[in-house]
Formats: sequence, C-alpha cells, structure tokens
Amino acid sequence: MAEQDHDAAGDDDPYLWLEDVHGDAALDWVRASNAATTAAWTDDPGFGMLRDRIKQVLDSAEKIPDPTWRGEYLYNFWQDADHPRGVWRRATFAQYRAAQPDWEILLDLDELARVEGESWVWKGAQVLRPAYDRALITLSRGGSDAAVVREFDLTTRAFVPDGFVVPQAKSSVCWIDVDHIYVGTDFGEGTLTTSGYPRTVRRWRRGTALADAPVAFAGETDDVTVSVIHDPTPGYERDLAVRRTEFFRSRTYLPRGDGEWEPLDVPDDAEIDLHRQWLLIELRSPWQAGDVTHPAGAVLVTPVDEFLAGKRELTTVFAPTEHTAFSYHAWTRNHLLLVTLTDVRSEITVLTPGDDGWQRRTLPDAGGFDHTDIADTEPDLGDEFLLDTSGFTRPPTLLHGSVDGPVRPVKTGPAFFDADAMTVRQFFAVSDDGTEVPYFLVTGAESAGSAGSGSAAGLTLMTGYGGFEISWTPAYSGVIGTGWLARGGSFVVANIRGGGEYGPRWHTAALRGERPRAYEDFAAVATDLVARGLTTPDRLGCYGGSNGGLLMGVMLTRYPELFGAVVGQVPLLDMRRYHKLLAGASWMAEYGDPDDPDDWAFLREYSPYQNVRPARAYPPSLFLTSTRDDRVHPGHARKMVARLREYGYDVTYHENIEGGHSAAADNGQAAFKWALLLEFVRRTLTGQR
Repeated sequence: MAEQDHDAAGDDDPYLWLEDVHGDAALDWVRASNAATTAAWTDDPGFGMLRDRIKQVLDSAEKIPDPTWRGEYLYNFWQDADHPRGVWRRATFAQYRAAQPDWEILLDLDELARVEGESWVWKGAQVLRPAYDRALITLSRGGSDAAVVREFDLTTRAFVPDGFVVPQAKSSVCWIDVDHIYVGTDFGEGTLTTSGYPRTVRRWRRGTALADAPVAFAGETDDVTVSVIHDPTPGYERDLAVRRTEFFRSRTYLPRGDGEWEPLDVPDDAEIDLHRQWLLIELRSPWQAGDVTHPAGAVLVTPVDEFLAGKRELTTVFAPTEHTAFSYHAWTRNHLLLVTLTDVRSEITVLTPGDDGWQRRTLPDAGGFDHTDIADTEPDLGDEFLLDTSGFTRPPTLLHGSVDGPVRPVKTGPAFFDADAMTVRQFFAVSDDGTEVPYFLVTGAESAGSAGSGSAAGLTLMTGYGGFEISWTPAYSGVIGTGWLARGGSFVVANIRGGGEYGPRWHTAALRGERPRAYEDFAAVATDLVARGLTTPDRLGCYGGSNGGLLMGVMLTRYPELFGAVVGQVPLLDMRRYHKLLAGASWMAEYGDPDDPDDWAFLREYSPYQNVRPARAYPPSLFLTSTRDDRVHPGHARKMVARLREYGYDVTYHENIEGGHSAAADNGQAAFKWALLLEFVRRTLTGQR
C-alpha cells in the first residue's frame, strides 16, 4: 500500500465510524477485538495467576486507608474483595489509629447498585462546613466524568428525601449553607462551554426547582469551565467566581457590594488561594507588582485586605532555582505548608506568619529517593497535619504531626514484594538540545542492572507523562512491584519536560510547538539506558496513559527502534480531531489548535494517528481504553488500532466497557488491565508469545 499523509480534517478518515462510541458497528468491532485479545492472552495459566496476585494487592485489608480530614472525622473510600464497588466510611482520629478501626459505614455502593440497578462508581463527596452533617455525593454510571450529585445526611446515613439532586452531567457544585448550593451544570442550549463544561453557575435554594435557580455568574462560551466557590470559614466568609479561560489561564472574581463581580488583579496564568486573611499567588510567568518583578515559579503571600486596597508589598515565601521548584501547598489553621522538589526530591517547609515576617521550619525528609506528600490537614480545627511517605521500594507510612510538635507514624502499609535486593538510582540523560533529563531506575534482583543473559536480565519497563505540569515522583506500587520488579524486571520513571518537576519552565519548554522536546527527552532516557549497558532495545518496553498515551503513540511511530513493546492506555492519538472529541477543546492551550494552519503545521509532524506508515519496523503494541471514558474519546485508540491493522502491524486491543478515564471501575477490572499490560510486555520482550 502506498504511503499516505493522513492529515485531512477528518471528512475522508476511513475510520471515522469508530468515533461513534455506542454505534452498533463500532461496538461489534470492539467486541471482536476484545474476544481476540482475551483468547490470545488470558488462557495461559500465568495470566490468571498474575491477575489474581494483583487483585490480592488491590484488595489487601492491610493497605493504609487514605484519609480525608473533615471536622472530627477521617473519611475514607474503601474497595476490597467484599466491597468491589466500595464503601464510604469514617472514624474519629483515635479510632483510626487503632490496628482495626471501628469504622462507621456511611454508604455501601455495592448495596446501592443492587437496590437501584445502576453500576455506580464513586467520584467523591463534599461535606458541609462547619456543621459537617450533610454531604453532596457524586456518583458516576460506569466511571464516566459525567455524574449525578445527590445530597446525603451524615446523621441518618441516608440520601435526603427531596434533597439536592443534580442530574447526570459534568457538573460543579459547592455548599453555601444547608439550604443553598452553587451549581454549574448542563442547563440546556448555550449553558456549556466548547469544552463541554458548565458556562453558567446558579444559586439554588432548597425546595425550588433547579431550572428556576437564578444565575449567579456566567462566563464565555470559549472558556474551559466556570465555577463559583463559597468559603464558609467563620469570620472570613467569601465567594469567589472563576473563569478558566484556558487550561492554565483563569480570571478570579470577588463580589462587589452592588451585586457585580470584580476581577482580582493578578496575572491570568497565576494560581491563587485565599485562606482566612491571606492571599497566596503562585506565578507561572514573571510579574511586576509595584516596584518588584517576581520571577516565574515564585510563591507570594500577602494579606487579602491590603491587596484589595491596592498595596503590592508581597512576601516571597518561595523563589525557584535551577534545580528547585514549588510543587504544591496546604494550610493548617495558622500556618502554611509548602512542598518543593529539588531534582525531584521532596522537601516540606512549614511557614509561620509573625511580626518579623514568615518564619521557616523544614520537616525531616524521607531520606534517599523516597518522597513525602501532605495527606491532609483540617484548617478549621487547628495546626495538625498528616503526611504520606513512600518510595519505589519502601511501603507507605502515614505520619501525624503538628506545627509545633513531633511527627510520629500512625500506620505503615504492607510490603507486597521483597525489596531487599533491589536498588533505586537516579540518572540524568542528555536530550537532543543538551538539556539534562532526570530519571529513576529501580533494579530488580534478577536483572542485576545489566543487559546480560538470563530470562529477566535487562528486562526493563519504562514510563513517563510529560504534560500539564504534572510531576512524577517516587511512589510505592504493589502492582508494579509484584507484577514486574519481583519477577526480575527493572522499572524506569522518566521526568521529561512538559511536567512540573522543575516548575513552569519545565512545562513551557514542551508546550504547543515545543511538544517534541518531551518526546526527545523520553527517547534520550531510552538511549541512555542502552548506553549504560542496562538494557537493549529489544528488552525495553514502555507504557503511559492519557497524555502519556500520546507519548507512547509518538514512541511507536517516531522512535520504534528504541523499544521492543509499547503500551498506550486511554491514549490521545488523533491530534487532527482531538479538539472535536469530548473534553479535547480544553487542551488546546497545551497542544495547539488543529484548525489553525500554523498550529497544524507542528501538530501533524508528530500526531501518531496521522504518522502511521506502512513497511516500518514498529514493535508490537497494545492499546487499552474504556467505552465509558468521556474525557479522552475511545475513538483515539480504536482508530489507531484499525490503522495499524490496515498496514499489517502486530497490535493488540482491549476496551473495557466500564471504568471511565481510569479504564477500570473496580479492583477486578483494574487487576485484569494491569495483568494484560504486564504480561503483554513481558512475553513480548522475552519472545514467549
């Protein structure tokens, strides 16, 4: 077949019919593909054993229950073998500390699904402050982003009769008080943005019809989304309206006395946070405020009232360096916690305001290449915090502390694999333009860090993301540990540009027309692994999801000689039509506008779907997605697989009906997905297919 340049707007796309998510022809194609994959990969006893081991990890009763701190309770959503859909539960801190906490079960999703005949998937809850007696629970059918919101009584542990209910949509909700909420949802024609998110927000009063609720704030059709937030902190009650004009640009408004909204005078690419009397500003670009120019990546704090009065005497609580970047923050009642990264190693600083400025105290670090995150705080109550520390080979530990006191362990998670003989190292690869790109290498026992002989020697699985300012830091994975490292493989996390590992500059270096820098970085890491004698291309596999799935598509079509197997999960692949599919329009600030000829000129150079070519030495590939994914359209993966098959390439496909953007709605589905991914890579790299 002659080589083609598949870059038309889509009208002549022979696989456009696969974008019809629930169309009969498309679903017949999906079912046939799933059947072929199941027959080829799951009949082997090794697959079933691996799937069962992974499910045991996911279902383990010894895992640390992730806490969400609200009032006197720690809330937790929990899934295991007895509760595949999960239970929402809570315990006091004293109860939580016990080896076997006395949990109060608030909602059993398995029972709810049975009674209501719906495949409910948990999407979170907002607890009413400061009473903590009601919640707005978000439930999704099958895991999609579009979800239903229902009011729940935490005292009676039941949904409120005739309470607040928002029908299925991509909604935003926020408590105002027990009788009022802000709702942004699909109110019909003209009420959604081009990205499919709410354009208007209404103030809904209990006992009235949602359709009759008055509009509190409205944005523009070309905005990404619009929301209104109410802060009920006693003495600091306030409303904020936010227009997310692009993915990384927004305008924040405060109400004026005349009922209108006044924009906050900060750069539109900055992120802001208001806590009690303080305004925090995180800069993405340089900003001159008064006589001072603050650098990109800086974090500034100032009293809200002084800022609104026009004063611009801002305190810099963090300034970036070449190797150090701000990651995120959290507040206690009276203190600010900053998490920063130095060459992808975390540090947490406690900042305390006083007459002499902000005093600093650095919390003890995790040591080595382990990483510490802020699990949660409860700023309504005081200055305590919860920390979560883990590493590639170190199971997580949950710690409790207070700003002026010690930090002590509360719970330690189980070790799902023997890590005694494993090592964690950090290297730096040199990308095409000379940029040093960090990556972590975890070496399993058998592989011994070399590409020598043996069934697992040099067997390496590599991953990365490289987008949307998301940083990939060390973390413990019982799935990767059990299913890959413990079987002798090595594992690599590449901290490529496009992420946030070195702050805004690391992200913008791979933005829009510079996107190929991220792909060059990933290829540079793969090349560096081979140059160090740690693996060979035929023993190196890679996987990534979402934007990382786009990364995998580029590796397959642009750098096929570097890998022996490629896996893309819920991937973005057709950059000619991505902005027309589901939430794709919201990502144009990241990638570019395909309808702009100048943007398409650089997008077409790497768009995987348009760059599949015949008679190339592509390694075997696997694509995984979900019919219920209403964020990244399953048509991306479907069409990519169809085109690869058209040219006779070795490609495997599986589409889970449920799961949404995670491609799994429960632990059983997640175990199947991970077993398929790991077995595909292992068998492909070892020639055991």
